[in-house]
Amino acid sequence: MKYNYDYRQMFSFDAEWNFKTVSLFIFLLIVPNILGMLNISTPFGFKLHFFQLGIFMAAMIYGPMGGLLTGIIGSAYSAILMSNPYILLFNAVLGFFAGVFYRKNISAVISVLLAFMIELPILMTIDYYIVGMPMKVMLMLVFALFVSNVIWAIIADKAAKPMKNSIS
Repeated sequence: MKYNYDYRQMFSFDAEWNFKTVSLFIFLLIVPNILGMLNISTPFGFKLHFFQLGIFMAAMIYGPMGGLLTGIIGSAYSAILMSNPYILLFNAVLGFFAGVFYRKNISAVISVLLAFMIELPILMTIDYYIVGMPMKVMLMLVFALFVSNVIWAIIADKAAKPMKNSIS
């Protein structure tokens, strides 16, 4: 059985670089740092995170490499604030794989959940064994990230399509 995968295309940015595409990409690189300052407490005992919106939009507009770079650069503020450099890795993995699955024409929510499933063992292993996060705190974090990821995947999908069309 022969597979015809063009990995160069799969991992490319899928953009014709001009002022509009570069400007939007720079904006998406920066916005997760700003959104990372926002968290909304819920009555259920966890906080909704906002930073994923920019990462998912970059993954949907620019593909895996856009998601990866936005995950790294867009997480710098949170990584510094929490003294946890591994946040850069977690969000790079999340953005990269969200872009991979979305590029394969898998729905935004499923793409993000698959990416989260790949990120989750890395996140839990590092946060528990290296960072020393208590399991109870980590489970609340995982639940908060799950809910936030689903919400922002839906919103990013709705927002990314017209943005991608406007820069094409």
